Amino acid sequence: MRPKFKYKQVIVVRTDLKMSKGKTAVQVAHGSVSAYIKASKYYPSWTEKWLKEGQKKVTVKIETQEELFQIAHSAKEKDLPVAIINDAGLTELPPGTTTVVGIGPGPEDLIDKISGHLKLL
Repeated sequence: MRPKFKYKQVIVVRTDLKMSKGKTAVQVAHGSVSAYIKASKYYPSWTEKWLKEGQKKVTVKIETQEELFQIAHSAKEKDLPVAIINDAGLTELPPGTTTVVGIGPGPEDLIDKISGHLKLL
């Protein structure tokens, strides 16, 4: 039987950048950690419950920067913790390139309203 999670974190990744697997993994990690830090500051009960449940994370994909910003805006409107990640430009991408958005951890039902329609990465 699969556990039922009440909290999760979603990292939304731009696919139009054609990042390598390693670059994508690092950007996802930046999004996860940055969103967690923000959530722990403003929603400590959410982060505590998320940690106890096993830290459910999901990576999903979008195709453009505009879509990424729309998702981030929608999450902010729902008062969810959001971290927009801009690359430093040391390897594959120009400095300041927006790569991912981390959302949560937060209540799964709220996050699904924002990202539930997106395909898994």
